[in-house]
Amino acid sequence: MMAQSQHKGRCLCGAVTLTATPKSHVFGACHCKMCQRWGGGPLLAIVCGTNVVLDGKDDIAVFDSSEWAERGFCRQCGTHLFYRMKQELTYAIPIGVFDDIENWHFGEQIFIEDKPSCYSFADQTVMKTGKEVFG
Repeated sequence: MMAQSQHKGRCLCGAVTLTATPKSHVFGACHCKMCQRWGGGPLLAIVCGTNVVLDGKDDIAVFDSSEWAERGFCRQCGTHLFYRMKQELTYAIPIGVFDDIENWHFGEQIFIEDKPSCYSFADQTVMKTGKEVFG
């Protein structure tokens, strides 16, 4: 799908703002154990590639969560700001950070093998295992 226009967002306290251009209007859910631990449930995020500008950098903390990725959050309020692949510096941004997501579509779930049985989404999506995503 074609890339959307720029979208603006911010953390809960407003110390960090961002402007990003998602690669498409389709977001996904990650059910991996790290995302569950990080946010208390699946991470709902949209891939923005490298098209992300963050303002308030002094208020951003980055946690080195694995060999391949890191996670950023606001030092002031704790808002989860991004999941970033280290090698390509590509961003996945939690959808709740954005001001306007009305025309976005839930299209994919990854690490489906780690999804707890206590919840499920009604939307029909592409389902991928961790191995299908990362090989």
